[in-house]
Amino acid sequence: MATIAEAPAKLGPVRAVRRRVVIAGILVAWLVLFAVLRGHQTLALAAADLTDLHRWFNDVNDSIGANRNSNPLFLYFFNEIRLVIDNLVTFIQSLISQPSAGRPVPTIGWLGVVAIAGYVSWAFGNWRVAILAMAGFTFFGLQGLWQESMDTLALTVSAVFVALLIGIPLGVWAGLSDRVNRILTPFLDFMQTMPTFVYLAPLTLFFLIGPASATIATLIYAAPPAIRITAHAIRSVPETTVEAADSLGSTRRQTLTKVLLPMSKRTVVMGVNQTIMAALAMVTIAALIDAPGLGKTVVQALQSLDVGTAFNAGLAIVVMAIVLDRVTTAASVRAEAARRSGSRFAKWRKHLLVAGGVVAAVVVYLSHTYVWAAEFPGQGSTGSAIASAADSVTTWAQDNLSGFTNAIRNLITNGLLNPFQSLLTDSPWWLVGAVLVAVGAVLGGWRAGVTAGVCVGLLVGTGVWSDGMTTLASTVVATVLVMVFGVVVGVWMGRSPMADRLIRPTLDAAQVMPPFVYLVPFLALFGATRFTAIVAAVVYAAPVTMKIIADGIRAVPETTVEAATAAGSNTWQIITKVQLPMSRGALTLATNQGLIYVLSMVVVGGLVGAGALGYDVVAGFSQGELYGKGLAAGLAIVLLGVMFDRITQAAARRTTVPSRG
Repeated sequence: MATIAEAPAKLGPVRAVRRRVVIAGILVAWLVLFAVLRGHQTLALAAADLTDLHRWFNDVNDSIGANRNSNPLFLYFFNEIRLVIDNLVTFIQSLISQPSAGRPVPTIGWLGVVAIAGYVSWAFGNWRVAILAMAGFTFFGLQGLWQESMDTLALTVSAVFVALLIGIPLGVWAGLSDRVNRILTPFLDFMQTMPTFVYLAPLTLFFLIGPASATIATLIYAAPPAIRITAHAIRSVPETTVEAADSLGSTRRQTLTKVLLPMSKRTVVMGVNQTIMAALAMVTIAALIDAPGLGKTVVQALQSLDVGTAFNAGLAIVVMAIVLDRVTTAASVRAEAARRSGSRFAKWRKHLLVAGGVVAAVVVYLSHTYVWAAEFPGQGSTGSAIASAADSVTTWAQDNLSGFTNAIRNLITNGLLNPFQSLLTDSPWWLVGAVLVAVGAVLGGWRAGVTAGVCVGLLVGTGVWSDGMTTLASTVVATVLVMVFGVVVGVWMGRSPMADRLIRPTLDAAQVMPPFVYLVPFLALFGATRFTAIVAAVVYAAPVTMKIIADGIRAVPETTVEAATAAGSNTWQIITKVQLPMSRGALTLATNQGLIYVLSMVVVGGLVGAGALGYDVVAGFSQGELYGKGLAAGLAIVLLGVMFDRITQAAARRTTVPSRG
């Protein structure tokens, strides 16, 4: 007989069962109506066709271009911002990558850059990180990608500098003021929900294509982590410490500079780390709007299906991401590590840093003065060998694994993707919209249903409904696969500490890599198809879902698991009847994050044959007459992302906090 204490626990599963029944009823009704109404009112639009909205966007773009140098808003605001950012990027490029005024080489040559990278890594981290940084930077030259790597670094540094200049003060303000925090949170949620692609088209409207737009898009994308984590760091300082400072007569400024900031330094540096990683990911994608650097090399190679070149440049991006991640991570723990190591070495550290600074300054002088220290020697033979090896592996895989890879591709494409895509694209638009609204209301409540309704209405208004449904199909299929892998590996990690220790570092490393990099190996295996984009999206999104699910499984009380074991439950029963049901909140959150990551990556897959909204956005950058359609496609991506995010977040809240009514 159930006790009173057990009754609330039983209500949640009952509601979940009822929701599943309602969802099943909605899907059955959809299938019946689809069979009757298939092919009617689908709002299909050919690739070259435009709607009135698309033409209006084109007219706005043309009008802005014609009045860019006469309109006061552009003359004294947008053009000035572009000029400042351009000057900042040009200054850093002239230092390390592009020939500066009156010189055939940059102000600081390759040897000086390597020395500075090593010295900064040692000063903020440790000698191991310094060796890693110098080896990584040298590797760029050996690949034959020195200038491209330095261009990427210049854009990243420019964007991070401005993002931190804005983000850290805002984060401190949000940490000190509840009102500011409430105002900023919705904007930060929106900025982090939007896929990276979406920032590009609107910014080119105001700042043109090139380094300025790329840097501004990057800093907008990279600033939210700095703001959020800084605010969290300030709020995490113990209240008793702040009260003690107040009781000693400290002013608000003294409390901030002497207590709050010093005690939150480590967390703030972690925010800097996340900002740098976000900036590097965005800078590579910004190659679509003519940003120089490694991303441009990858994009050109992907468009020409040159796997070897794409792999070589993608490897350079990965190496840069690892170096920047290790340096900032080491900086966040250096002070604590120094305290644990004792004071003997600490006494000599300042003297060694001074000596190292002198050596670095001498090397910088040599690289500024002599061509041999300014231009990286050799012809990048290592990069040629890597590209050749990648091409050879690609050829071998296509010759020997095509039967296996084609079987997998056909199974997923014909068995899952094509039927679901047909259901979405061949159903009347109003039927699909009604289903999305109903599912949103059932899973997330009436507010989520209203949000879905608004998003559906606006999605119809964009004129790219059919392409939106194609992207939706790929996104849902990829998310289902992500959750399958996420549950299997996440449960394993949550139940086995050894598995967690072995797998988590790989997942952490995978999350460091920018999205472009994932396309390259799967392009070699599956060719330029939408399935390539789906597989890349699964691999890109799986790490975050695995970690969330593992943490959810681990959070199930040990006493509950022991009670189930004592009652005679086997391992399968414990997982399916105890741990997974008690981790519903983590599963829903993992679905939320998986959807957002997948949506971002499926769109990037437009470069390798994914088509739909991703292709529309890319075509809008390259073909002026399709600019308006590309802008509308970007808006459609935002609407899909907002709809997914709001429904899954609301579902997570309802799962975590059962209704009392």
